[in-house]
Amino acid sequence: METTMKRHLGRNISRIREMKGMKQETLAELLGISQQKMSVIENTEELDDTKLAPIAAALEVPTQAIKEYSDERMVNIISNNTFHESPFYSNTVNYHPTFNPLDKLVEAYEENKKLYERLLAAEKEKLAYLEQLLKK
Repeated sequence: METTMKRHLGRNISRIREMKGMKQETLAELLGISQQKMSVIENTEELDDTKLAPIAAALEVPTQAIKEYSDERMVNIISNNTFHESPFYSNTVNYHPTFNPLDKLVEAYEENKKLYERLLAAEKEKLAYLEQLLKK
């Protein structure tokens, strides 16, 4: 006996958005709507094609992929798409950072070390002052 599951397009949109690592607010901005409106859309079971088309474009998936969502298919669609030329994707991920993350880590370490040394010097001064007060 075959049972057909009723599709929930809003939930499908939510899952695709999450698979792409996109926040609800980011998708809402791409569509020019508020985050609250995006939340309402993601909780809506049925959507017409006029609303679905811009959402699919922002998510960079075909509208059919949203309508017939399955985890396996979506992984294939997302991994096979080339996102580098899309104006939507360029706002969310920087594939070519302009800095070396290791250099930033070393800088942060050095800054922490200097801060610790200043804190230690201040504590030594305070200790010397307290010892001086005790001698009086």
